[in-house]
Amino acid sequence: MPMDVEVQIHARTLALRSPGHLRVGPFTVRYNPDWSTKYANYAIPDQDAEPTAEEIDALVAAFREHDRLPRLEFLPGWAPAVEPALLAAGFTIENRAPVLACDPGALLPPKPVDALTITEPVTDAEFDAAALVQHLGYGGTGEPEGGEAAWLREAAGGGGVAALAAVDGVPAGAGGCSIPVDGLSELVGLAVAGTFRRRGIGAALSAHLTATAFERGCRVVWLEPGDADVERIYAGIGYRRVGEKLNISLDPHSTAVG
Repeated sequence: MPMDVEVQIHARTLALRSPGHLRVGPFTVRYNPDWSTKYANYAIPDQDAEPTAEEIDALVAAFREHDRLPRLEFLPGWAPAVEPALLAAGFTIENRAPVLACDPGALLPPKPVDALTITEPVTDAEFDAAALVQHLGYGGTGEPEGGEAAWLREAAGGGGVAALAAVDGVPAGAGGCSIPVDGLSELVGLAVAGTFRRRGIGAALSAHLTATAFERGCRVVWLEPGDADVERIYAGIGYRRVGEKLNISLDPHSTAVG
């Protein structure tokens, strides 16, 4: 099976297992009631889905009923008819993001970082510290909603990985690898605090998360880099492109039916 298809199956399986998920026509909506960010709330179409206009309207209505941005993340080749149907309904492409993957034989050691320690959160305070780094690292203000810490706990408790990086005892980075499905795990939520960037912490933390996932039995770790600069960091520790994911959403002010 092609790796990009395995990645899509992994993402869809986790969406179907998420406690707040919804089924709307040929779509699975990953809905997180405690975390409003668009990256934690999105739909994935069934393989080879051919949604009708009415089914897309119902999908939009479901997102709006739950006060979330109508949004989808999927590999276009997984369901080729979905993208044109969404565009016809007024959706706008956010981006086409590369999907990267790494296997145990490809992982490369990162450059060492002075005074850096990486541990797995155990206490509530440690999970909260990791969640705060993620929240602020992705542009949030104030305190996290709670979804970040809950996701990290779920990952750590379900065979995935959670990690908190510190420099001289000060929280500097955080991230996790999702619960594995058929040997695949997604590296997600990697963030480095603003004052600690460009020191190699992101590469070191990514390599640690990936290696730990392999130690726990994963055969592949995949991810979606935020931009070209971030992709180069991952490439430096052994990640390579395996496909492309479509991120597409409906303007919250759209008057589309739903």
